[in-house]
Amino acid sequence: MLGLIGKNIGMTQIFNEQGVLIPISVIHVEPNVVIGERTEKKDGYSALILGAGKRKKRRIKKPYAGQFRGKIEPSAVLKEFKGFGNEVKVGDKIGVELFDGIAWVDVSGISKGKGYQGVMKRHGFHGGRKTHGSKFHRAAGSTGMAASPSRIFPGTKMAGRMGGEKRTVQNLRLLRIDTEKGILLVKGNVPGRRGGQVLVTEAKKR
Repeated sequence: MLGLIGKNIGMTQIFNEQGVLIPISVIHVEPNVVIGERTEKKDGYSALILGAGKRKKRRIKKPYAGQFRGKIEPSAVLKEFKGFGNEVKVGDKIGVELFDGIAWVDVSGISKGKGYQGVMKRHGFHGGRKTHGSKFHRAAGSTGMAASPSRIFPGTKMAGRMGGEKRTVQNLRLLRIDTEKGILLVKGNVPGRRGGQVLVTEAKKR
């Protein structure tokens, strides 16, 4: 599975040849460095370890630093990509040119954290009547039963922490690739905040 580690720059818009406005997400990809690889013989599966970003050597501990051998500088982010099709070796740098000829991608990231939210925002509950005298507006209502088994079943929709979870948007159209600036222009929105880390992979369902 071809993939790269990138950063979500934000959203903008472009016009196609027919003059139709298209909303796009801008993803910046620094050259990813091949840190290591997993093999069937040693690890039981095959995968490639890619690193992105820089990290000061004095700020990392020895177990983490031990992954970077030779002249490879420590990376801030490490990710494994199973079934990486291209033949590369440790120390090689991979850029956005990896997606040449690919029209559809999947983008994964950590969604925006929204803190502790009620059932109306978290689960889309409609709430109660908004008329004068009503004492039921935004409450969750009954969540369990007084008699047996007198407990709340797992999975009951209640108030709680919202967002901050891994999300993947599949089958996004890759419109343009800027190899000089290391930028991918993807149609639509991608998970996460501006400046957040994202993983761009070749679409699985295309």
